[in-house]
Amino acid sequence: MLYEKLSDKTIDEIDLALRDSAGRHQFGVLHVHDLRQAMKNKGVEYHRQCSVFELCNPRHAKRVLEADPAVSSMLPCRISVYETSDGLMLSAILPSAMMSMFSDPNIKEVAEEVEVVLKAMIDESA
Repeated sequence: MLYEKLSDKTIDEIDLALRDSAGRHQFGVLHVHDLRQAMKNKGVEYHRQCSVFELCNPRHAKRVLEADPAVSSMLPCRISVYETSDGLMLSAILPSAMMSMFSDPNIKEVAEEVEVVLKAMIDESA
């Protein structure tokens, strides 16, 4: 399941807002992938803005990794920002949906906690 929010901000404004929001929630922005530029560098033209922000809270990451290292394939959290005809859309796959394949209750608990924060970061940044 996706959580999405439309914004009338520019990508630079969203970038600043998302970094600020992440910091307030004890998350760090690990990397931002500019997919349009990455494809252009490989000779593929894509005309819409599309960036993926990788975010992490090391304490949450440690808790789920200790419960099951296979969770590492789903880390770090990501928020994408992509161009639509109505503006820029902020979007994230909800952790509860991704982590539902794991039976450990600790993973479910962390996923629910992180989900609240991801939604807040999107709301605060849009």
